[in-house]
Amino acid sequence: MNLLETDSAALLAAVRRVLIAKGVLTDAEIADRIAKTEQASPALGARMVAKGWLEPDYRALLLEDGTKAAETLGIMIRGAPPLGVLENTPLVHNLVVCTLCSCYPRAVLGYPPFWFKSAAYRARAVRDPRGVLAEWGTLLPDNVRVRVVDSTADYRWMVLPQRPAGTEGWDEAQLAAIVREGDMIGVTVPDGARLREKTLYPER
Repeated sequence: MNLLETDSAALLAAVRRVLIAKGVLTDAEIADRIAKTEQASPALGARMVAKGWLEPDYRALLLEDGTKAAETLGIMIRGAPPLGVLENTPLVHNLVVCTLCSCYPRAVLGYPPFWFKSAAYRARAVRDPRGVLAEWGTLLPDNVRVRVVDSTADYRWMVLPQRPAGTEGWDEAQLAAIVREGDMIGVTVPDGARLREKTLYPER
């Protein structure tokens, strides 16, 4: 541990002691929050997406108030910036980037991947979004508009991707299993064929 990390740890411990001493939080509440933060992962966001695909009322809530939609599933957003959800359609594809640093909806997607924080992604997603998408294998028709949305310290964003064809009759768990982190950032799109192959040919 270097000097900067030591100083940061000492400062964090001091703030924690003050919060507990003033009765703002208890030690148990802080520990619980840390545990929930560590448990956050793309699986939470995937569950929200799958539920949105299946339930029109929940989809409407997702698009109106992402924070409330997350909290109805027991995902704690309190203390974090508001969550907005962007819907991909046949004519609009959303791509999320944080141009200044690495603002990310950690409560529903976990820690940001290394490439999301890279200067190359942050710059190129704005200048050449179709080129970035192509590198991920996401090739969009010319009539689809790519909308780049900046995630900031004041507002976080995630994408509600389009439900892939061929997934009719699937339940929430099956649908959530095909939703990847990249699908909820917008660099990739869900592929129902991946899970169909696994179901039909489990030995692969």
